Amino acid sequence: MAKHIFVTGGVVSSLGKGLTSASIGMVLERRGLRVRLQKFDPYINVDPGTMSPYQHGEVYVLDDGTETDLDLGHYERFTNSLLNKDSNTTTGKIYLSVIQKEREGSYYDGNTVQVIPHVTDEIKEKIYRLATDDVDLVITEVGGTIGDIESLPFLEAIRQFAQEVGRENCLFIHLTLVPYLKAAGELKTKPTQHSVGQLRQIGIQPDILICRTEHPIPQSDKDKIALFCNVDKKAVIEERDKEFTIYEVPLSLVNNGLDELIVKRLGLKAGSLDIGDWRTLVDRVKKPQHEVTIAVVGKYIKHRDAYKSVYESLDHAGIAHCSRVVIRRIEAEEISSTGAESVLGGVDGILIPGGFGMRGIEGKIEAIRYARANDIPFFGICLGMQCAVIEYARDMLGLDDANSTEFDQDTHHPVISLMADQKDVQERGGTMRLGLWPCVLQEGSLAHKAYGKTEIGERHRHRYEFNNDYRARLAEAGLVASGVSPDGRLVEIVECPANSWFLAVQFHPEFLSKPIKAHPLFRDFVGASLARRTSRRTDPVTN
Repeated sequence: MAKHIFVTGGVVSSLGKGLTSASIGMVLERRGLRVRLQKFDPYINVDPGTMSPYQHGEVYVLDDGTETDLDLGHYERFTNSLLNKDSNTTTGKIYLSVIQKEREGSYYDGNTVQVIPHVTDEIKEKIYRLATDDVDLVITEVGGTIGDIESLPFLEAIRQFAQEVGRENCLFIHLTLVPYLKAAGELKTKPTQHSVGQLRQIGIQPDILICRTEHPIPQSDKDKIALFCNVDKKAVIEERDKEFTIYEVPLSLVNNGLDELIVKRLGLKAGSLDIGDWRTLVDRVKKPQHEVTIAVVGKYIKHRDAYKSVYESLDHAGIAHCSRVVIRRIEAEEISSTGAESVLGGVDGILIPGGFGMRGIEGKIEAIRYARANDIPFFGICLGMQCAVIEYARDMLGLDDANSTEFDQDTHHPVISLMADQKDVQERGGTMRLGLWPCVLQEGSLAHKAYGKTEIGERHRHRYEFNNDYRARLAEAGLVASGVSPDGRLVEIVECPANSWFLAVQFHPEFLSKPIKAHPLFRDFVGASLARRTSRRTDPVTN
């Protein structure tokens, strides 16, 4: 029988439940356990696919095309857990399923459909579904903060679940904040006490408390928390803010003995901990040998989580090169108003990430022109590739009004156009080209050199595509389609061989990068940027 860990949060939001859940999963995997992770999100949207990046941050896409919360990116980066459509459940999904069953007329045998038991039963079914014979441990993160009305059905469901399978098979971990009051010069444990008190009123007694803090927690305060929250003293875990990298979190949890607490409490048959490569990774972050500056020109720069996986993937590439990656976050509209040189001068590489809508497009196109004209390593992702095609068509083919039909339906030169199978699509949610799709690479191309093979699979999230009517003309002008779908119909990668490193992709490679294994394209992009920085420093003409 699979064991279960439920991770909740209190006091304030954004404490890092997802990162903590991922770290727990990673450490237990490194002890030989088979782990699955899932996230319960209390919002009523069916999924985050239609939500603004300013509201929700990044939409993370899985192999099966499921659009999910960005915390699932942490799960995949830290663990080898198999994630699919069952790994992210929202209130919207739960109610949609319940209502569909009610409309069928026979499922509930004519009973009044209620939150208890029908909604909570639907939630519990999601937990049971992951506890298959090939899994030792299921980790379930409950989104939101204790006290939020939206989270109550999920909390009631996990309370019932623990009662059904037995408390010996379940463990509750509660993540809280222990704030430091500068005026008083001391840490305050009362918010944690109140948060646990609310949890206990619901009927859940946490087994372990992980206390986020900016300052060390004295043993006397830990003892106080343990006493008033009814947990063992050893189960009060200090989790201090990390100075260098989030990848220190698993090591911190190990140093605090969390993995041993979990193994003993659940009676898990675990092996010894093998985490040497992770320690090496963290050492590389703390002691970089080089530094490189990458400009990320986007539309949602003000929200740090809007490009979460892109930033993480750049860090992974930096680790691979023993380098610190300094990310210069630039709003695309700023380039339109002040010019590319004023905001991009001195960078070693330029990356254009994905996005939707017209705002900032001309700024992105200007940034791409600047990169190409100055032979600065350039990496375009999704919308970044589409903008690269538009820029090249305008500048090198003389098609001044070249555009995407997403931005100008009346353009005379739609070098980017709506995909054929999207023309009759009416609903917006979950209807794009989503998930893992194959791609064939041209031998000798930058992409082929990076991957080291001719066939790859990458995750997509888009409605518009490269217009093949312009493929031959662009190729003659020097923009080569170096990656295409197996049937040759869809252009997935374009390169400009005239430049030292100029590559753009229709897919999202950031979703397949890991700290231990940087994505090949991010790795080579940062490598090219580092080489440019090195050559500029040693070139006597530029010194």
